[in-house]
Amino acid sequence: MEISIKRVYDKPERADGYRVLVDRLWPRGMKKETLHIDEWLKEIAPSTDLRKWFGHDPAKWKAFAQKYETELSAHEQTLKDLLTRAAKHTKLTLVYSAKDTQHNQAVVLQHYLSKLAAQT
Repeated sequence: MEISIKRVYDKPERADGYRVLVDRLWPRGMKKETLHIDEWLKEIAPSTDLRKWFGHDPAKWKAFAQKYETELSAHEQTLKDLLTRAAKHTKLTLVYSAKDTQHNQAVVLQHYLSKLAAQT
């Protein structure tokens, strides 16, 4: 199964497969109907403290990724369950709202889920 990431502001496509919002906060200005998400997993988003500390500062990227992976390890069963639900589709798309497409939680989560999927 392919795991991809996409901004909430990009047009949803049928080829996105199973779409999961991975932000802790609902994206500004977005209506539920326009997102076309299958699920919102705010509990796997970075903690409020980690999100505020990071502030999307690229200089903190490596430390953020490590700290977020530590947080994700506490939600491993939730992530395995997500992979099981998404396996019914050919693709899992992690949807996020950050402007920075290279330094955001979806990038870390995509990598983490890919490693987890390879273990099973």
